[in-house]
Amino acid sequence: MQIITKHYINGDFVGSHGNDVADLINPSTQEIIGQVVLGNEEDTQRAITAAKQAFKSYAKSTPEQRAEYLQRLHDAIVDRLDDHVEALVKEYGGPIQMAQYLVQGAASVILSAKEAVQNMTFKEMVGNTEVSLHPVGVAGHITPWNANIMYFCNKTASALAAGCPVVTKPSEMSALQTQVIMECVHAANLPAGLINIVNGRGDVVGAEITRNPDVAKISFTGSTVVGKTIARDGAATLKRVTLELGGKSPHIILEDANLEQAIPFILMTSFMNSGQACIAGTRLLIPESRAEEIKAALKQAVAQHLKVGRPEENDTAIGPMVSKAQYQRVQSYITKGIEEGAEVLIGGEGHPEGLENGNFVKPTIFFNVTNDMTIAREEIFGPVLCVLTYKTEEEAIEIANDTQYGLAGYVSGTNVDHAKVIANRIDAGVVSVNTFNHNPAAPFGGFKQSGIGRENGAFGIRSYLELKSVS
Repeated sequence: MQIITKHYINGDFVGSHGNDVADLINPSTQEIIGQVVLGNEEDTQRAITAAKQAFKSYAKSTPEQRAEYLQRLHDAIVDRLDDHVEALVKEYGGPIQMAQYLVQGAASVILSAKEAVQNMTFKEMVGNTEVSLHPVGVAGHITPWNANIMYFCNKTASALAAGCPVVTKPSEMSALQTQVIMECVHAANLPAGLINIVNGRGDVVGAEITRNPDVAKISFTGSTVVGKTIARDGAATLKRVTLELGGKSPHIILEDANLEQAIPFILMTSFMNSGQACIAGTRLLIPESRAEEIKAALKQAVAQHLKVGRPEENDTAIGPMVSKAQYQRVQSYITKGIEEGAEVLIGGEGHPEGLENGNFVKPTIFFNVTNDMTIAREEIFGPVLCVLTYKTEEEAIEIANDTQYGLAGYVSGTNVDHAKVIANRIDAGVVSVNTFNHNPAAPFGGFKQSGIGRENGAFGIRSYLELKSVS
């Protein structure tokens, strides 16, 4: 069992002032595999002080120097690729293929930020006024448990590219994964105080980051409820805020869709990361005229291709939920869907056979769902897909946009030009047509209550910069 007792502050591993201890539990077996000592306000303040001191010199660094630091961080992350994957599979329960994708994607966002900062213009003349970009200050990052390394690398790379030192509070449920990340940061040999990491709870470490006046910028990924709290509390010191929050993303299947192409796309977008993904396409909108055909195809495809199993097995598509609490949350939504009258096409309540000891959920598809049902309105964050029918494309767009969220959307159709027209009418920050594409240079973020601001590439870097005009 691994015991984690230290944070990473000012270029070194330091003991925790906080002394609360949290168990780390393997979601596949319910076995305790480690413990982490949680930091408190004092640990967080030490990290912020270190970052504030580092900012004095780092704010004056050149884009070329920042690019070099990003390359070092990238190389250190890649050198431990297998260790990142192992920790992610063991602690989070992510299927191994998804774990590999997340680590490789995390490395790619660092290189994307490196390329972006090298190509950005930090000064330009507007008439007789020189307009320049300047780092905003210390950045506070609060990240979730469902893609720990991706969020850490994405936010850190943008901040470092802009010239901002960081203080990160990862999820306390991801401490084994975070430990590998801290070791990578140390191996990268960056200036002291540039990256600081404090393990702890959101209501302690996260709250201190949010209210501390020496933190100029917050980037948070997580639930809409917590995001609103961060925006409210950060407003007391007028912090710049980027929020990437919840989603209930629609996937519109057009009348001309080729099911041989569309069905794999549906399964991938609906059940990615075992359904624990903010961008999952969990509302499937299908033409009423093709309902029975799609119904049969989905049932067959799930039974054949969505294996639920131990995440370390190469053919597993759906791993366990991250915790017993998350398992129970998903089960409660499945029960609610049945009570509200939705038809269970496949899956349903309880554990899959032979997997009763872990937090495993049957991949579940509901048919005859209406958009006023709880399962169609609220983010479930598990392998549950709601299928709704529409008569016309106008109705499909109306249903797709009838949600408080607006993070992602998906469209399947043979006529790509027409599918793009539909995609542009979906109120969401990121929309994919016929295939899922992770582009680390393209802006990522949501409309409505799915967030504020954008991440990735030059767009993410600019959120850490202030404009100055000198005439």
